[in-house]
Amino acid sequence: MNLVKFSFGFILMLFLFSCNRSENSPQKTPENNSKILEIKGAELSFLPEIRASNEVFYNQKNVAEDMLTTLKNAGVNTIRLRLWVNPSTSNSSFESVKNLAQEIKNNGLKVLLSVHYSDTWADPAHQVKPKLWENDDFETLKSDVYNYTKKIVQEINPDYIQIGNENNNGFLFPEGNINQFSQFKALLENGISAVRNTNSSTKIIIHFAGFVGAENFYSQISDVDFDIIGLSYYPMFHGKNLSVLQNNLTQISEKFNKPICIVETSYPFTFGFNDATTNIIGDNSQIISDFAATPDGQKAYLLKIKQIISDVPKGIGFCYWGDEWTAFKGKNSTNGSSYENQAFWDFNNKALPVLDVY
Repeated sequence: MNLVKFSFGFILMLFLFSCNRSENSPQKTPENNSKILEIKGAELSFLPEIRASNEVFYNQKNVAEDMLTTLKNAGVNTIRLRLWVNPSTSNSSFESVKNLAQEIKNNGLKVLLSVHYSDTWADPAHQVKPKLWENDDFETLKSDVYNYTKKIVQEINPDYIQIGNENNNGFLFPEGNINQFSQFKALLENGISAVRNTNSSTKIIIHFAGFVGAENFYSQISDVDFDIIGLSYYPMFHGKNLSVLQNNLTQISEKFNKPICIVETSYPFTFGFNDATTNIIGDNSQIISDFAATPDGQKAYLLKIKQIISDVPKGIGFCYWGDEWTAFKGKNSTNGSSYENQAFWDFNNKALPVLDVY
């Protein structure tokens, strides 16, 4: 009888100890609860220029290291590159991007190409035709898009390709303006056909900046053959309510039954400057109050974005924009970086805690 009491008491003690230990153990962090994301991306479009500047960059252990190596070691699995048709400099040119893409693949990472179909930056307000195509009529322009896209897939062979960048209002203005919807759609489909006919394994992204208006945009192209919905999300442009963001991501991806990815986002680690070029973000009115413009705040923001896209049923990943755009042209440059306070390296070129998110 005493032995039974002892055994019962001993088991009860173990049970209570176990419960108490469980209650006081640290909760799992969001990243431990997250599903495995297909895309954990970062931009490296400026890397050739950065390397040419001979600036030295350091990993979080303060060891000199190439940016690509640092990103890979942090857990980045996809590198996003922009591609311009005939830019005024070699950066983002076909050959430059082709060479960098091959290096990225040799490092075991995936390549996401943002094809701007322009000689310079393309965004909702600016979709300027390449000079080489500026006098081409609409039928010729369709061939231009097909042949150029085919060449991209044949020679660069990206894992993911955006047919246009931030196509809210179309691309290749004026012919491809969304106000001339049938023409916009035809140009889009010519690019898509070039991909499908060249490499069926390359995944096609159609990119929209923000989520306001996105449902209407994707409704208009619902019969177009593409694989992934790609959205930009910047708090200063697209709203600061992250619950609204998550609800929209879920609603849009479910309605069109497609995977969804945040292909551009960023956040400041300071409001300071490291060159003489005005920055995009410089005060509290432009950021989310829950996340300060500090290294820890930047990390917490991106961790939240990772958690949000993980919680969206069809969410497949995120890609940070401007992580490499440091003030590599020098502190006195008035044509330097407008983004160095949102990069992944601080003003001493040391990698920031935000890389832990990967």
